[in-house]
Amino acid sequence: MIPPFRVYLFDVDGTLLDSASDICGAVREALGAEGVTDLDEAYLRSFVGFHLFDLFEQVLPANTREQNEALLARYRKIYLERKHRTTRIYDGVPEMLSSLGGLKATATTKSSDTARAILTQFGLVSHFNHVQGTDGFPSKPEPNVIFKSLELFGVEPEECLLIGDASPDMEAGRRAGVRTCGVTWGYGDQAAMRSHTPDYWVSHPKELVS
Repeated sequence: MIPPFRVYLFDVDGTLLDSASDICGAVREALGAEGVTDLDEAYLRSFVGFHLFDLFEQVLPANTREQNEALLARYRKIYLERKHRTTRIYDGVPEMLSSLGGLKATATTKSSDTARAILTQFGLVSHFNHVQGTDGFPSKPEPNVIFKSLELFGVEPEECLLIGDASPDMEAGRRAGVRTCGVTWGYGDQAAMRSHTPDYWVSHPKELVS
């Protein structure tokens, strides 16, 4: 049983939304312009939740920082142009968000504007008291995105539960001093997540409120 918390912070991709097809499709198109093709789908999905620089540095090791910045900008443009056409909400997420007490915010590698737009498109934004993305500061596993919401809500780390599907979520939560909950329906490597000793695990969204 998971006790109630004052604040719940949610990763977005792989936790609330099954968005890998759109993300990977945009990545393929962006990298294709660089001559990188035929990347395995499972390989691409393993980077969901990480900063895309981690992927770029593996497949284009000779790239400069400036080249990767340009590639990231191209990816973001392509991703938005897809309009999330193959993205879907995970079963049980709307019901869970509706039933869950406490304050809710996001903790995502997306920008705040992008996160707010996609949550609005899928009818989830009304469940959130705040939408926090990664805006000009280091992404997870750095804890900055978590600290932003803790500061806004004026709560202590131990009053917060971070829910995510990948090891950067769990590591960021550990660094921030919040409680962590790993979900098993996303894209993350569960063995890597376990190395950060999540406080809780759930296999369906309803387990967060039962």
